[in-house]
Amino acid sequence: MAGIVVIRHSPAVIAAIILLFVAPCIAQDGTTTRVDDFVQAEMQKQRIPGVSLAVVKNGQIILAKGYGYANVEHNVPVKAETIFQSGSIGKQFTATAVMMLVAEGRINLEEKISKYLGDVPESWQNITVRQLLTHTSGLTDYPDDFDFRRDYTEDELLKRAQAITPAFKPGEKWQYSNLAYVTLGILIHKVSGKFYGDFLQERIFKPLGMTTTRIISEADIVPNRAAGYHFVKNELKNQDWVSPTLNTTADGALYFTVLDMAKWDAALYGEGLLKKTSLEQMWTPVRLNNNRTADYGFGWSLGQVNGHRIIEHGGAWQGFTSYIARYVDDKITIIVLDNLAGGNAGKIARHVAAIYNPELARKAIEDKEPQVTALAKDLLGKLTEGAADSNLFTPEARTFFFPARAARVAGLLKSLGTLNKMQLVERTDKNEYRVYGYELSFQNGTRFFRLSLTKENKITELVLFDDF
Repeated sequence: MAGIVVIRHSPAVIAAIILLFVAPCIAQDGTTTRVDDFVQAEMQKQRIPGVSLAVVKNGQIILAKGYGYANVEHNVPVKAETIFQSGSIGKQFTATAVMMLVAEGRINLEEKISKYLGDVPESWQNITVRQLLTHTSGLTDYPDDFDFRRDYTEDELLKRAQAITPAFKPGEKWQYSNLAYVTLGILIHKVSGKFYGDFLQERIFKPLGMTTTRIISEADIVPNRAAGYHFVKNELKNQDWVSPTLNTTADGALYFTVLDMAKWDAALYGEGLLKKTSLEQMWTPVRLNNNRTADYGFGWSLGQVNGHRIIEHGGAWQGFTSYIARYVDDKITIIVLDNLAGGNAGKIARHVAAIYNPELARKAIEDKEPQVTALAKDLLGKLTEGAADSNLFTPEARTFFFPARAARVAGLLKSLGTLNKMQLVERTDKNEYRVYGYELSFQNGTRFFRLSLTKENKITELVLFDDF
């Protein structure tokens, strides 16, 4: 597109850049060296131009530093003060704003959203505020034909969202929806009388001293702002341009630093923003109409590693990826911001956490059901060949997975090459399902593979992650 400057550094040059610029904020020690070694190696592997990292323990920063380049064109190194884009990490701030209005009695979580938005289509009539927050409303994502280069008013965005038929009835399923959070931002505006970004600035960012956190504006002069990048045909390029209004929506359009995010993390251990009961609601798995649960709260994903609770979320937008992983029982939080579309900030966060506390690393466990492991291994082989039997899946999972997602998984598995090692690292019971997690080591990389089975050994969920 016009105005895009192509950066013609080779992967080798990007690797050299990463190794050249490591900007520490604290003195080196053995642990910091191990973190440095891992982050630099992972940046080389993923070809990430720049990373900013913070480790927070008991609400205090114990490490904050930058690696690589914030701007490749001008040779600007990343530092702890470098400003990155939030992506969907911004959803937790939107959810907090909603809960502030709930605490004031201005929003009811169980109320239909039509009370706050006015007239809505019939398909939206039964959607509640809680369902928007938990991605159980049935709303979908931006459609394939959505024009990201057009400026929209809030009313136009709302009409565009309302024109898309929901994927399911409210509360029936969990399905991630950016449009649900776009709608929440509009709802906050209608209830409070303030643009949601101004509400966040007044009620959250200023009180916490988050001085760099704000709504995105590419027009403004923003000191220490990183540039975002992506690879096109193995060539590093600047992020794609989107319209100014689409950088102000409540699904994740913020600037911040790891230093500001550390202040946010510390605030979540107290009651300065919300009472503990409200925070616990945000961190409680959502319950569906059929009484099953999904591991998501209000703007946060929920899970555990070796019995250690983790409250986390990632983000990706305009040449940036981000991750915050809060191990709340251990009072340690890892914040990772990078400037590459497709970068795996979550993998970096989880590995750094395990460097500080080895109990936070996934470990091999005794495999008491080798027949399930054999089934999983055979399934991976069939998926790679594009020959997986759809009858192995429940009807609902079959509809969700075939053919498009199966084809994408096949492409990924082929790119990874030969499967060299497979070991069980997770075994839990969730709802009426048995859940198995495997660490997979391939010729060209690693993956975490999760499989959920019914009592009849039908597959109800199949997910591949690159985060171990």
